[in-house]
Amino acid sequence: MGPPGRYARRAGPDLTSGPIGKTLIMFSLPVLGSNILQSLNGSANMFWVSHVLGEAGVTATNNANQIFFMMLGAAFGVTMAANILIGQAIGADDEPLAKKVVGTSTTFFAAVSILIGVLGGTLTPHILDAMKTPPDARADAIAYLRVIFAAIPFFFFFNFMMMAQRGTGDSRTPFYFALLQVGMDIVMNPLLLMGIGPFPKLGIAGSATSTLIAQTVTLGAMLVFLYRKRSILVLRPSEWRLLIPDLKIIWTLIAKGTPMGIQMMVISLAAVTMLSFVNRYGVHTAAAYGAAAQFWTYVQMPAMALGAGCSSMAAQNVGARRMDRVEHVARVGSLYAILFTGVPILILEFLDPYALQLFLPATSPALPIAVHINTIVLWGFIPFGVAFIFSGIVRATGAVWPPLLAMIIALWVVRIPVAITLEPHLHADAIWLAFPIGSITTLLLAGGYYFYKGPFGWRTARMLDFTPSSDAPDTGLGQPMMEESEAIVAAESAQAG
Repeated sequence: MGPPGRYARRAGPDLTSGPIGKTLIMFSLPVLGSNILQSLNGSANMFWVSHVLGEAGVTATNNANQIFFMMLGAAFGVTMAANILIGQAIGADDEPLAKKVVGTSTTFFAAVSILIGVLGGTLTPHILDAMKTPPDARADAIAYLRVIFAAIPFFFFFNFMMMAQRGTGDSRTPFYFALLQVGMDIVMNPLLLMGIGPFPKLGIAGSATSTLIAQTVTLGAMLVFLYRKRSILVLRPSEWRLLIPDLKIIWTLIAKGTPMGIQMMVISLAAVTMLSFVNRYGVHTAAAYGAAAQFWTYVQMPAMALGAGCSSMAAQNVGARRMDRVEHVARVGSLYAILFTGVPILILEFLDPYALQLFLPATSPALPIAVHINTIVLWGFIPFGVAFIFSGIVRATGAVWPPLLAMIIALWVVRIPVAITLEPHLHADAIWLAFPIGSITTLLLAGGYYFYKGPFGWRTARMLDFTPSSDAPDTGLGQPMMEESEAIVAAESAQAG
């Protein structure tokens, strides 16, 4: 391992030292701000679509977005693997390795995103048909989703750069650029949707087009900023040779990223399956589900932000050989997840009937259905939030298969079978009850593995099995680091309270 401070120019705070609670909060707040901005963007889009195109437009957007999130899941694993590698390299003061990961990941993303964009655009009608999209929403869903697939390369790389910056310890810069992107999208959305002024009237496709334009412009501005800042995440002309994929890093990204990518696909496919159940009850129930789901996003935000913070902190501390701090991060993160998920739920319980009118007209038959859905589903996000923290911690060490297995069991062995089994008796309520039951299962499995101390536990996992051959010094990310980490763990209490 190189001398401390010799390689990595930290863009943000050192996540391997200092008070964990304060550092986690200060790191997570900009992440939370970015998540809120992105969801406000989606909510603003939903607002305009619902008021201009009605319930059919809401249903079309919701169905198309489920497919979009599934496609993002296809690249999520590699993004997370690259983010963890960058974080571990920064923690180990190994800037050359971090740059190698950036170069290889950039080339990999370009190839994968283009392939997904082309295939997705071609298969859009068949995908929506398989989801049993209501006929009166099908045409709009096709128009919306085809624009989204055309934007996939920009979406993929934008998200990679946002997460990579957090891997370096910088969560503020992504927030500022998220603010720019969302501001542009919110302004342009009604202009392209309704054809105001010199802008063309594109209908529902205008909503997707505004997002595409805003994200592409913001991505360009972000790259210029990072280039001028001399960030390690931007390759200068003399470093373009790093765009030639390093086969060892490619293998690590695939081997470690595939389970995380599959996990996102499992989640998205389960969401699509649940949506197909909902669609059978007609456009009112589908619109109610789409409106209620808008609030689920906000409720999950604190835990997601904390999970991102915990994962970045854990990755850097793994690189710095501070496994004692990794477990402390898990304890603090879990307590914060309970607190900061419970408070928004309490607020929504009081405001739900009125807040839902942002997405559904006050006279809509879907409104009371949406209120009923939230009454059953919302509290299940507390156990899911804690499970999100546990899974983020263990993935940051390279233990990527157990969280995947836990999610498969929770969704496909518990949630979906529960909905199918109870539906003849409870009808649509079976679908809503399946959500909290699945969330509790996720917590039991994720928590069980976190506390497990056996030979296949996460404390003995590692992200890299090698030190890449280059001018980089020994990163300590191979077996020697893990032997020292195991010694630390043996001397420390592994209990998280």
